Order: sequence, then C-alpha cells, then structure tokens
Amino acid sequence: MIEVLAKLGRGPVFLAGEVLECVITFTNPLSASSTSASSEMLAWASAQIHCQFHASENRVALPPSDGSKHDVQAENETVFVPNRGERGQCILSTPPKILFCDLRLDPGESKSYSYCETLPIDGPPSFRGQLVKYVYKLTIGCQRVNSPIKLLRVPFRVLVLHGLKDYQFPQDEAVAPSNPFLEEEEGLKKDSRLADLATELLMVATSRRSLHLYNISNTRGKVGSFCIFKAVYKIGEDVIGTFNFSEGDIPCLQFSVSLQTEESIQEEFQRRQGQPISFSTHARHQEACLHTAQSSFSLPIPLNSTPGFTTNIVSLKWRLHFEFVTSGESAGTCLVRGSQSEALTWTGVEQMEVDTFSWDLPIKVLPTNPILASYVSQFSSTNSITI
Repeated sequence: MIEVLAKLGRGPVFLAGEVLECVITFTNPLSASSTSASSEMLAWASAQIHCQFHASENRVALPPSDGSKHDVQAENETVFVPNRGERGQCILSTPPKILFCDLRLDPGESKSYSYCETLPIDGPPSFRGQLVKYVYKLTIGCQRVNSPIKLLRVPFRVLVLHGLKDYQFPQDEAVAPSNPFLEEEEGLKKDSRLADLATELLMVATSRRSLHLYNISNTRGKVGSFCIFKAVYKIGEDVIGTFNFSEGDIPCLQFSVSLQTEESIQEEFQRRQGQPISFSTHARHQEACLHTAQSSFSLPIPLNSTPGFTTNIVSLKWRLHFEFVTSGESAGTCLVRGSQSEALTWTGVEQMEVDTFSWDLPIKVLPTNPILASYVSQFSSTNSITI
C-alpha cells in the first residue's frame, strides 16, 4: 500500500498566469500492527492540469468535442488521460509532466516531488452557474506494474484578471526589489511579481470614486434620487448606495435592492432563440420607507462568487436590481380620537392603492487577491489517495 498526498503550497485559489506549485509525497506507511513489511514499487507517476466544461444540455447547444472519450480504464492501460471518466468536455489542458519512473519505497520511506506549472492566461475562470460550469483540476496519475492507473484529483479555483496578458516585465532585475537573504527561482520571482501587479491593478481600478446620481421616477412623477460612489468593485467589497426621497412628488412605501448576476448563453449556442437569461441573487436589502427622507444600503459581494467574464459560450454580468412600491394616492395620516379624555393618536391608513416598478443598474465586479479568496474556498489545499 502506498499513500499519495498532494498539497498546494499557497492555497487553492490562483490568478490565471500564476505558477501553481504542488508538492506530491509518496509514502510506504509502516504499520505498528504489521508483522511482515515489504517494499512497494510504482512504475510511474505523472501530473497535468485541465479545465473541464459542463453545460445544461436542454439550454446549451454544446460545441463539438475534438478529443476522444476515455471513460473505461483498460486493465493494463498506460495512457495517462487526466479527465478520464469526467463529465463534460476538456477545453484546456497543460502538457503532462512525468514525476518519476520505477519508484521503490521501503517500509516507512517517503519521497516528495514538486510539480510547477503556469496556469494558462487565456483560459476561462472557475465558474459554477445554472447553465454552464468551468472546473479546474490538477490530476496526478500513478500506476503499479500490471495494474490500472489510479488518479488523484486536486480541484482548485482560477480567477481571471484582464490586462495581465499584455504586461511586459522589466528585463533589468537589478532595479527590482529583492531580499539578499532568500534564494528564489526565476519562475517564482515572476509569479510573485504577477500577484503584486494584479493587486496593484485591482486597487487602482476599484479605488476610483466618482459620484453617480440617478433620478427615480415612474409615469406619475419623481419618487426620489439614488446615489452611488463608484461602479467598479472587486469580490469581497460592499456595494453601498443612498436614497433621497425628500424631493420626490410620489411617496415611496417600500424598496428592495438585490445584488444579482445574469448568466446568458451566446446566441450561436442557444437551444432556442430568445431563451431567457438566468439570474442569481447574492445579497438583498428590503426596507419600508414611508415618511423617510433618506435611507441607505450595504450589500456584500461574496468572496466565493465569480467576477464578471465573457467566453465564446457564456457571459456573466453583475447588476443591482431595484424594486419600488409607491403610493397611488396621497399617503397622509389620519387623526383618530378615542375619547374626549384621551389625546389624539396618529395612525396609518388601513388600505392604500399602490404602484410597483423595477430598475436595473449594471455594475462591474473584478477579482481580488487570490490569497484572500483562499480563506473562504470550498476546496482543500491537501488531497490524498491510497493505492
């Protein structure tokens, strides 16, 4: 028996273009209850990254697959197919890398191998929507002699930040900040600079504040105004907005604000022309606001959500969805006298005619630092299998 342990060094979330590093340890455990321990032998081990695409077949016309299916593992098959048995199509894969050939482990002995691979910068982000899914995995294949291949899959999440692809790093490393007490490989240096650059670009893009003021009106007149200070956010931030109903001609009784994503299939891949867009709500604020002059809301963008993106098959956009309930008549109050000895009591009307209308405001949502997103990731940094 051999235990295979794969551990992602920095966490399970990466930016496209970063270097994924995984330490893979093979161990022949020494059991205290075992009376006769023997050496174990592995013929080979290899690792490869791939992105699997899933789609709802009744809503999405799948593009033709150019890869052959390998759903059945032959008894003595030696071909390493990382997506063997997986649903959907493999739309992206890196070249496989051989970790070793002919590994012998004595009882209690273990050996570790480091796998490093740059994540393709032109791939889609990780996404689990209602219509399509993009799932990234690192697959490690191992095989004993005359035995079927065993696969250890390590799922991870990929964030895509547009603009990194066109950035050229300076050739003069002498001017770059460095620590003389640490020895770093060139690939890791570039990876660190890429993460720093992404953090800087995100900070610049999401820190720009400019007042956006919108008038809220229906067919009968002005209800109020809405103010938001920026339209570009990164996941993990809060979307904050304020309302001013004091200048409105139509009383607003209630409002709700929903933070939503809209998932739409590109026209050439739709099963039916004009099929509806799928919406998902990530946060919601609702408030009764009769006789309220000003109000506000704060909606958090979940760290585990997917920033907006577009591929040849699907498009994901973010928006704020507003719903207003306004009075169809004067929303004054009534004076009710209980008895001559009692003071006057203010009370609301029992019935009122209302009008409702909605409004959608697009916003832009970008990725965040992958280290921050790793804290709430559903994936584990460590995965293991016994063969």
